[in-house]
Amino acid sequence: QVQLEESGGGLVQAGGSLRLSCAASGRTFSMLTMAWFRQVPGKEREFVAAISWSGGDTDYADSVKGRFTISRDNAKNMVNLQMNSLKAEDTAVYYCAARGRFVTTYLYWGQGTQVTVSS
Repeated sequence: QVQLEESGGGLVQAGGSLRLSCAASGRTFSMLTMAWFRQVPGKEREFVAAISWSGGDTDYADSVKGRFTISRDNAKNMVNLQMNSLKAEDTAVYYCAARGRFVTTYLYWGQGTQVTVSS
């Protein structure tokens, strides 16, 4: 089992920045692929970014490329999402997720943290 807890959400003006963090516990963190998803009420949850177990590979949704950066610290069991140049359309609940290295489905999810960008 893996427990995930997000922090760092809040209210920010368009053009501003926020840094989300996700603390993981339970299963060996360094064996997990980590990701961030987001969801707006009435819409499906969408992929934002992912990072491999080593941190050597990252992937981003086209909508956030060049503005968001995902990183991890395996010594601290943390994954972060630095969000810059925020837009109103980035407003959503952001979720941290984890899966095993050789598994394709994200099985572990945090409770989510609200990010609101005012225009």
